[in-house]
Amino acid sequence: MREHLNDPWVKRAQAEGWRSRAAFKLIQIDDKDKLLRPGMTVVDLGATPGGWSQVAAKRVGAAGRVIALDLLPLEPIRGVTFIQGDFREEALEAELEVALDNRQSDLVLSDMAPNISGVETSDQARSMHLCELAMEFAIKHLKPDGVLLVKVFQGAGSTEFHAAMRAAFRSVVSRKPEASRDRSSEMYLLGKGRKP
Repeated sequence: MREHLNDPWVKRAQAEGWRSRAAFKLIQIDDKDKLLRPGMTVVDLGATPGGWSQVAAKRVGAAGRVIALDLLPLEPIRGVTFIQGDFREEALEAELEVALDNRQSDLVLSDMAPNISGVETSDQARSMHLCELAMEFAIKHLKPDGVLLVKVFQGAGSTEFHAAMRAAFRSVVSRKPEASRDRSSEMYLLGKGRKP
């Protein structure tokens, strides 16, 4: 807890009005890769507490749309449509289709992570499962040439997932933003150009 409270990114997030330090991870990746543009449609999987949705809404502007999904509630964010529930369920998917106005998205974001049990092999397996779900969702809901940005914890299954991303997207690169903790095994895979 002390480490979290003393974290310079946490302090900066509080000072600048971001909901989480994670906002800076997306800002840093987007500054480098120019993912978010005015008018885009963005889906943010596992959005709570909303740092990534805040960044996305600001950068796509009033002409864009951001749809945030999470099992947990999300305090309202201007410019963000929130749907609470499991994105694998048919009822929620139907709600998403309405929010998307039966169109596909330009960008799918996933900063999802499982609740940590402390059992490394179990936590890693659950993390990789979330990555796979995010990619399946993206393949289904992205426009041709759409983009997926997904958090991956390096470890068992991450090499195979990277290969699966390369099979699904024309370009796949890894990113480790400055706001990621050095000791964390997290990295982000950026898949551009969803293949047919």
